[in-house]
Amino acid sequence: MFRSHTCGDLRINDVGSKVSLCGWVHKVRDKGKIIWIDLRDKYGITQLIFEDSNTDSNTFLKARNCGREFVLKITGLVSERSAKNKNIDTGNIEIIVDEIQYLNKSELPPFIIEDETDGGEELRMKYRYLDLRRNPLQKNLKLRHQLMRETRNFLDSKNFIEIETPVLIKSTPEGARDFVVPSRMNQGEFYALPQSPQTFKQLLMISGFDKYYQLVKCFRDEDLRADRQPEFTQIDCEMSFVERDDILSNFGDLIKYLFKKVLGITINNIPVMEFSDAINFYGNDKPDLRFDMQFVDLFNDVKGSGFNVFDDAEAIIGINVPNCSEYSRKQIDELTDFVKKPQIGAKGLVYIKYNKDGTLKSSIDKFYSSDKLLDIVSKCNSNKGDLVLILAGEKNNTQNALSELRLLMGNKLSLRNPKEFKPVWVVNFPLLKWNEELKRFNAMHHPFTSPINEDISLLDKDPSSVRANAYDLVINGVEIGGGSVRIFKKELQEKMFNVLGFTKEESKKQFGFLLNAFQYGTPPHGGIAFGFDRLCALFGGKESIRDFIAFPKNTSGRDVMIDSPSKIKLDQLEELGL
Repeated sequence: MFRSHTCGDLRINDVGSKVSLCGWVHKVRDKGKIIWIDLRDKYGITQLIFEDSNTDSNTFLKARNCGREFVLKITGLVSERSAKNKNIDTGNIEIIVDEIQYLNKSELPPFIIEDETDGGEELRMKYRYLDLRRNPLQKNLKLRHQLMRETRNFLDSKNFIEIETPVLIKSTPEGARDFVVPSRMNQGEFYALPQSPQTFKQLLMISGFDKYYQLVKCFRDEDLRADRQPEFTQIDCEMSFVERDDILSNFGDLIKYLFKKVLGITINNIPVMEFSDAINFYGNDKPDLRFDMQFVDLFNDVKGSGFNVFDDAEAIIGINVPNCSEYSRKQIDELTDFVKKPQIGAKGLVYIKYNKDGTLKSSIDKFYSSDKLLDIVSKCNSNKGDLVLILAGEKNNTQNALSELRLLMGNKLSLRNPKEFKPVWVVNFPLLKWNEELKRFNAMHHPFTSPINEDISLLDKDPSSVRANAYDLVINGVEIGGGSVRIFKKELQEKMFNVLGFTKEESKKQFGFLLNAFQYGTPPHGGIAFGFDRLCALFGGKESIRDFIAFPKNTSGRDVMIDSPSKIKLDQLEELGL
């Protein structure tokens, strides 16, 4: 063995022991007659000491010539430190080194390999193998490993079986864009990389595997953000002979288990919220419940007073912001500029200050009396010292803009504590969304999602009003997972394809294998998929999932470390018939 201990093992009880360690040189402090080296591995840091008076001259010279990130093997005696370091677990001891061996030398790294590095993100991604030596990223990947292990432990304990599904599959027209792979043996034809194992897990239910899961790689060719990557990992699950409540119960328990095992946090009952309530009270289907500021509909309270902004509006909605009545004109103007940004889309902002002395001051004083303003702030459940913010305009735009303003105020008031977790199930989404460009409906989730039973008859009469038997798990304003009860009867699936504008020939060509399978005794089934990378980021208190993926792509979908994607040779293209 190269080493008897890791660099995080040794404690005061080990004083007097002869040990051998291996690791990377983290720092060298040369004081002339004494040299200290901090030796690092993924377990921790141990201080090494070399004294000119009692260290072999060759060993002392080797220590002096060490550079950052040299790989060393040392042997020596564990000694108690005179100047202890409370910031590291090994801070009570050091190693008096009697032998040092260079296992490998290193060039000077392009950035400092410390918790607070001087390297920019693009540079660190180019040298990702060096970035991964830093403690924060090592902690992130350990967290990812722990979440993966505990997920498997929980699902194994519930009699789920992990089954791998194909990576080279058939391209389908719904959802995001596919990554396609040309076939050499079937020239002119292409595989697609799976956006999810959806149809395969349904086929597994038909096969009699009533509890399936998979920690699976998925691929989507879509524009990237902090919480998206072209390849990502899902906790993919499916169950037979279940209804929606069974899914919510089983996988709510999974989330509670992970919080308890990994973070030591107890999550009690997870509330269930209607999609319509999420939109009406929070302006989006991913509500952050760590703070209040619910929307208040003021449409019937403020119409008809000669204020055209309100009189011409389709929606007039307010929020109450606690303890902000003393906001200055400059602060109000900053909020107004925020909501008027093109990506937010509001035309302006109305405010009412409910001052601590009970007086009222607003931007609409000349249109509304003090008594009317008091009625409005009362409708918004305001207290003295609060600030009411109101947006008006087209309904969807106003809800979206006020949702962004609500989140902004939550940040300004430090109400979005990353160590507090408020999960909620959002249910009964619209099944379909009209595509104005294509003049047809698209599936909001995917075409295999079942309508809720009482809305099935509306598929023929009013498809836009049909609700999906679907559900999302949202935690702190982030969609962590989503799924649905599936269609399991051939006739209903064919009707769904028809509503989506598929001809019988298209349905058979794209999904004939599934429709055929439905003829052979398909059980009722449903499932869910959790975004595993997002879950890791949530547990780690970060917004970007890149910090929890060993080798991620940048925002342009490139791996700058290996320079991918890249062009391929002409003879490779010819071999593929391209």
